[in-house]
Amino acid sequence: MAVDTPAEAHGAHGAREALAALAEERVDHRFKGLPPDADGLTVGELAAQRRNLFTGGFTTPVLSLSAERLKHNLRLMEEYAARHGLAFAPHGKTSMAPQLFHRQIEHGAWGITLAVPHQVRVARAFGVQRVFLANELVDAAALKWVAAELDADPSFRFVCYADSVRGVELMDAALRGAGAGRPVDVVVELAAGEGARTGVRTEEECAAVADAVAAAGTLRLAGVAGYEGEVPRADPERVRAWLRRLTALAAAFDAAGRFAGTGLEEIVVSAGGSAWFDAVADVFAEIPVLSLPVLKLLRSGAYVSHDDGHYRELTPFNRVPEEGALEPAFRLWTQVVSRPCARQAFANAGKRDAAYDLDLPEAQVVRRGDAERPATGIAVTALSDQHAWLGTDPEADLEVGDWLGLGLSHPCTSFDKWELIPVAEADGTVVDYVRTFF
Repeated sequence: MAVDTPAEAHGAHGAREALAALAEERVDHRFKGLPPDADGLTVGELAAQRRNLFTGGFTTPVLSLSAERLKHNLRLMEEYAARHGLAFAPHGKTSMAPQLFHRQIEHGAWGITLAVPHQVRVARAFGVQRVFLANELVDAAALKWVAAELDADPSFRFVCYADSVRGVELMDAALRGAGAGRPVDVVVELAAGEGARTGVRTEEECAAVADAVAAAGTLRLAGVAGYEGEVPRADPERVRAWLRRLTALAAAFDAAGRFAGTGLEEIVVSAGGSAWFDAVADVFAEIPVLSLPVLKLLRSGAYVSHDDGHYRELTPFNRVPEEGALEPAFRLWTQVVSRPCARQAFANAGKRDAAYDLDLPEAQVVRRGDAERPATGIAVTALSDQHAWLGTDPEADLEVGDWLGLGLSHPCTSFDKWELIPVAEADGTVVDYVRTFF
């Protein structure tokens, strides 16, 4: 049995204290959708009351997470990563919810992936010990803070991208100025192709960035990484071709001795959004034996809540159904406030409440009193700031006052609209609340 080091034990204790403090936060007007008569209660006290989402005083609109589906998705990805020999650092920017970070870690995650310094600070405040920053970090103030975190906690593992010689020079200068004691681990980011997002465009340029890292005493080359979701005109063949470029780059760096003498214990090879992680699993399985063990790090994050739009169609589980199936865990409950004609209605949730950057919400169920039925003949056609525009067939049974349950697309922009999200069981019993930090 592994024994925690004193630093790790201290970190775990601090994480428990920070998470426990979330339950002591007072419920008030800051948290939309929560019962007005709960003002003054702590979050823990409200959770202990196990109120019903539909009869317990919650106001519309209110976003809820399915307790059962959340548990299913966590378990499914844990099993998937283990089955394919992958380490897993899910992208936490999807939820920015420390409670979910720790549930993911409890379900086998190596650590958490993040995108910007603020998000790393949130993770560290809640005791996350391994962070993969999927971005080049050139902010001097942030690098000074990272250096202090690394020096204060020997068990803290931090990895970030490098995608330019200029970026490496800026990182080195900032870390030298901060008097950094531990080197910062960096992975060279290979771009997904011409016209893609960030990353080095050619293998020759990747080598130049790696040389710059080697020359900087404040940095250590830890491996290679990228994001296959940015492959232009992505399809299985193009995605796998780019992934093979990535793994070949790692092998070439190793053959050139770039990881020798660095004190590195493993070579990081990382990719994986939520649309092509089956391709990542297939190609990473082909990585040859290198001079050090390879940390095959998958970073898919949207699986936690999944969705009812964008990822429903793109998920690898659709392509390989024997692997299982993710379940959409979000539902946004809104109320019909206007029914001006037979073909139109309006509900009181809009862009402030629902993800709308990829697909419009999907009308799924109608509740009237205690009865729930499919939202037949009802579709969301547009969103205003605080209204959902509903197109209704003439025969659609919809009245002012009805509650309408909406499925949401793109979880990355659903969590950021709600600071405290009820977690409800299938019968509506609210058993927990998830705090977000965007």
